[in-house]
Amino acid sequence: MDLGFRIAGHELAWANDVDADCVDTYRFNLGDHVVLGDISELPESEIPDGEIIIGGFPCQGFSRANLKRSPEDSRNRLYLEFVRVLREKQPPYFVAENVRGILSLDGGKVVEMILQDFKDCGYRVSHHLVNLADFGVPQSRRRVFFLGTRHDIDEILRMPSPTHAREATLLRKSWVTIGEALRDIPDPEEHHDLLNHVSSQYKVTDRNFTGHRRTDPNKPSPTILARGDGGGGVCALAHPRHHRRLSVRESAIVQSFPLDFQFFGSLNSMYRQVGNAVPPVFAARLAEGIPRMEQDASEAKECAGVAK
Repeated sequence: MDLGFRIAGHELAWANDVDADCVDTYRFNLGDHVVLGDISELPESEIPDGEIIIGGFPCQGFSRANLKRSPEDSRNRLYLEFVRVLREKQPPYFVAENVRGILSLDGGKVVEMILQDFKDCGYRVSHHLVNLADFGVPQSRRRVFFLGTRHDIDEILRMPSPTHAREATLLRKSWVTIGEALRDIPDPEEHHDLLNHVSSQYKVTDRNFTGHRRTDPNKPSPTILARGDGGGGVCALAHPRHHRRLSVRESAIVQSFPLDFQFFGSLNSMYRQVGNAVPPVFAARLAEGIPRMEQDASEAKECAGVAK
């Protein structure tokens, strides 16, 4: 998400992650303003003020793929760290992202609780279930976005209008397919100069579940997945030709990362970083619509903080 905001012209003031590989990747591509550490142990005084707080609290406990998801899951509590920073820093706007499973957790009570916590911090809040294929991402990826505007700000943060649809219309282009996105990408063993073009050797199967789904070249890709806790091995989708798994680079292309964005860490870690990301093409579209504050340039810094 930070990359998309930078593409849209925002300045990144601060970022945080507890995963060392994520921090290495972030620092190389986006700058030294990233801090490695547990957000729950970082005091507000060490976080700079800004106009926007953006981030995604851990989603594994909310995921529809987690059949044991529960309000008591410890990973479902870290959104309170996002709330803590929001309450103390009081930026004009915030954006938070999560999986669609959050909407049904505990019969909808969890999302109501989260919305109320955000409102109690002094914000008008809306939440939106979005398929990112509708914004030019070559992937069917449904995610929930919480958009917050501080009560004293007149111009409310809104979800942008989709740019794509299943079929082209006068106002929208047709969805970008995975076949289009990967058309010019050679196999990893062929000659190439692509970064991170390494692939899992895990056998391709067709069981219509998570990483075992068949990939149709004439449709957007199934959702690029991640095992957020790093356990259980690589989770990579099948290539559209069904002869191997997608490489890290191909997964990143499907997530709309530019070719010069480089990932660091083990193969498992790189796949996980890609799968956990917000596609920057969508993030840029969202960031373009965020109003700019009328204030001195020295104070007008957007703050990108990831509460994990």
